[in-house]
Parts: sequence; structure tokens; C-alpha cells
Amino acid sequence: MEDGDADDELLPAMTDADFTAQQNFMSQSKDNLKVLMDEFSPDQYDRFEAYRRHALPKQAVRKVIQQTVGQQVSQPVAQIVAGFAKVFVGEVVEKARAVQRRRGDTGPLTPDHMREAYRMYQQETGRVGAARPLKSKKLFVR
Repeated sequence: MEDGDADDELLPAMTDADFTAQQNFMSQSKDNLKVLMDEFSPDQYDRFEAYRRHALPKQAVRKVIQQTVGQQVSQPVAQIVAGFAKVFVGEVVEKARAVQRRRGDTGPLTPDHMREAYRMYQQETGRVGAARPLKSKKLFVR
């Protein structure tokens, strides 16, 4: 038996129909993203590019997870949590920008915008259990 055959036994077989469906989905996703990006204002495009370029440091995320759960976690787990955290931060920042526009404020976001956005996020989605600060610390404190 060759080395390549051993790898095939570990992975489930993908039918041609599954592969085609996956390729079509990926192609449609890319097309949708292009259409969306074509509609961005210059400011939105700059923010989106900054969002895509930046990532939370995986080692720092891994350390926080390990301190929180009290056991070792793998690098892939840290990457997944970092991805979810990035989406969460993105949602809160977008809500903060909406708060800023609603109030007629200009310039950079302030902690007050972030606090209000976080309050709105909690109100819409329910309490963010995993994001509850340790030892009674509060997020976005003045």
C-alpha cells in the first residue's frame, strides 16, 4: 500500500456531486462578496480592508482560553475562538458606529459609543455568557 492510500482511508470520500456543489457554493460566495464590495463607500471599503488584514494574536487568545477554562487548548481551537471574537468585535464596532451616527457625533468612536453598542448587542442577543468579565469586572468601564 502506498502512503497516499493510507491518507485516503482517514478522510471520508467526497462524491463528484458534493465536490461540484461545494465549488458552486464557493464561487457564489466570491461573487456575492464582489457585489457587496462594489457597493461600499470609500470609508466602508477602507474599514473592510483593515478588518480583513487584522487578526487577534492566536497565542494571546490561547492563553486567555487556558486561563479561563483551566486546561490546555490546541492551536486550532484558539484560531476558532479568535475568529468568533473578531466577528463579535466587528458587530459591536458597527453598532457603535450606528450609535455615533444617531447622536450626530463625528471623529473616532468613544468608550461611550462602545458601551451603548454593547448594551444594544446584549439586548438583541441576550446576555453574552462567555464574555462575562471575571471577578466582577465590567467591560467598557469609565
